[in-house]
Amino acid sequence: MRNKENYSGGRMKKSDLQNKIMEFLQKEKKQAFNYKQIAFAIDATSPAQRNDIINLLEELAAADEIIEVGLGRYKAKANRGTEGEGIFVRRSNGKNAVIIDDEQILVAERNSMHALNGDKVRVIVSASRRGQDPEAQVVEILETKDQVFIGTLKVEKNYAALITDSKHLAADIIIPRSKLKGGKTGDKAIARITLWKDEEMNPRGEVVDILGVKGENTAEMHAILAEYGLPYKYPENVEKAADKIDAGITPEEVAKREDFRHVTTFTIDPRDAKDFDDALSIRQLANGNWEVGVHIADVTHYVTPGSIIDKEAQQRATSVYLVDRTIPMLPEHLSNGICSLRPNEEKLTFSAIFELDDKANVLHTRIGRTVIRSDRRFTYEEAQEIIETGKGEYAREINVLNSLAKHLRRRRYDAGALEFERAEVRFEIDKDGKPVSVYFKEAKDSNKLIEEFMLLANIAVAEFVGKVSGGKKAKNFVYRVHANPDPEKISNFASIASRFGYKVDSDGSARKVNKSLNRLLKDVKGKGEENMLAMLAIRSMAKAEYSTDNIGHYGLAVEYYTHFTSPIRRYPDMMVHRLLQRYFDGGRSADKLKLEEQCQHSSDMEVLASNAERSSIRYKQVEFMKDRLGEIYEGVISGVTEWGFYVELDENMCEGLVPVRDLNDDYYDYDDKNYCLIGRNHGNKYTLGDKVRVQVARADLERKQLDFALIADDGNPNRPRKERKDHHGRNVPRKNRDKKQKKHQ
Repeated sequence: MRNKENYSGGRMKKSDLQNKIMEFLQKEKKQAFNYKQIAFAIDATSPAQRNDIINLLEELAAADEIIEVGLGRYKAKANRGTEGEGIFVRRSNGKNAVIIDDEQILVAERNSMHALNGDKVRVIVSASRRGQDPEAQVVEILETKDQVFIGTLKVEKNYAALITDSKHLAADIIIPRSKLKGGKTGDKAIARITLWKDEEMNPRGEVVDILGVKGENTAEMHAILAEYGLPYKYPENVEKAADKIDAGITPEEVAKREDFRHVTTFTIDPRDAKDFDDALSIRQLANGNWEVGVHIADVTHYVTPGSIIDKEAQQRATSVYLVDRTIPMLPEHLSNGICSLRPNEEKLTFSAIFELDDKANVLHTRIGRTVIRSDRRFTYEEAQEIIETGKGEYAREINVLNSLAKHLRRRRYDAGALEFERAEVRFEIDKDGKPVSVYFKEAKDSNKLIEEFMLLANIAVAEFVGKVSGGKKAKNFVYRVHANPDPEKISNFASIASRFGYKVDSDGSARKVNKSLNRLLKDVKGKGEENMLAMLAIRSMAKAEYSTDNIGHYGLAVEYYTHFTSPIRRYPDMMVHRLLQRYFDGGRSADKLKLEEQCQHSSDMEVLASNAERSSIRYKQVEFMKDRLGEIYEGVISGVTEWGFYVELDENMCEGLVPVRDLNDDYYDYDDKNYCLIGRNHGNKYTLGDKVRVQVARADLERKQLDFALIADDGNPNRPRKERKDHHGRNVPRKNRDKKQKKHQ
């Protein structure tokens, strides 16, 4: 029988509550928990007890009894004076660490054994003394992570070195002249560490490849790809193998497929696209309904499993889209030639065909291999003009498709799908790769038209395999899944949105939460805080990924979803095509473990490709703004950290940092719960969404970073330094204040 004085019926003593918290965290010491999870676990769920738990957790963390590993998430401290295994984190600022069970423990350089970032190491963790962080000493490097470093060569008479760009290595790499691969001073190069003796400050290495002269566009773009471990050129043997492939559209092959060559068909793509992997056909049936075909390049007809081309595509997993170039997953002979659905050419396709009424209700679906002949290639701009004017080639067909797409889209949003439409920054690039102007890419009806029918096809294919009846088990398949967001992140976002006067329902069903998010995104349209709130909303969501375990797609509000529509640029789509044909042919369920391994690899490569794309955009933003030093812009605070706040400029969406060290009017504290910097002496506050005026102060291409200077109300970019007083009314010496401020940078 429970003691009612100690459990949820009454107020538990503080000492008992603390013991129960510590007991629970020690028992589950590998995980971190928020106060709600802890309250539920120890059965202390009354509002008063929850409040006590919040206070106790803060006190215990402040006393160094437990650790706060994330905002409001706590875990037990690792046992000290013991051995452990973890992943080494090397930082160029010297603040190395080892991660053991999600906890970061400091490692001094003298105790690092020169382990590199990502290496698996065995360490001895010292017992921490009160008021000091514990430290670890590396005693063995268990697994080395294969890695290279990008930098600029400096070649002297007696030695050569790679001056690295890495965030994970402060030391330059010494290169013997015989290992330079012809590199000269000023060349951008990739190098590998071959030896790093304990007693030496610098590692020794060899050049792997020369990318070109530092500052040249191609060299810098290739350096970004190499930084993320992505390929920047195609192996010659793979190109040669692709060049031997023939389109092979023979009467025998056509006879195996449904023939759409005489049905009105066209593609709608970006103006600079060459790899057209989807086309739409449309015709009106005798009963008045519409037949819409979503035709996808039949890549797997040409790329066979286990071939040299397939292995390369599988490893790459995705095409990479940088600011000024595409690094294709497949060789160009396939991606831009044989497989690309170019106009007036017969092409082999894999298709999802729908019978729809005027309200876009799907009455019948079939999926199979087809042959098409596209009548016209439209750019998004051309299709948009036809939608807006009602005039042009295939105007009737395009406008019918647009009307059907709007019905499909409305039903998706009614079902609770999220409606993210953040504008993307794009650059006009000259022949040398230099950005000459900025424009914003916004999704218009022509973009949305294509999107809706691609979604429709992806859902239909996923349902075809995954949706089984009669208690049968679905065969293994590749799904595109999107987990429900962390309630705590949604709650935090709702709190930020409320400061701008917007209400987000953070509790309740997914449909209710998403409807409120869509309402916010609609209400914020055209306002200063639009991009910032849209970005924060996206960050509060989980990341979509590939998996054989179908948990549904939260953002789209559908139970079954896959990627079927872009096999030229995504390997999972090729996997889906093969699985479909396998199951059409009556094949057994594919090996789940092998599928899952490839799903994980594809998800990982997608993240790397996305990071490289963002890095190339940042580089071009800095390059674009480098010619605008001293110019003044209006902007909005888009991020706040302990080292300063980021400002996104209204005019061109370029983002830069106002460093906290340059805020000379006060000493600023970072309030991580409210995403703001607060002046300790005068109370000035800089928070997310604030409108500010800034001057372009620095543009560092190597670090891909812009620095802005805040413009005060009087128009002065350098705020006057105000003397701070201590509690006796005396001036605090500037050097002491600067030293304290520097700790936060």
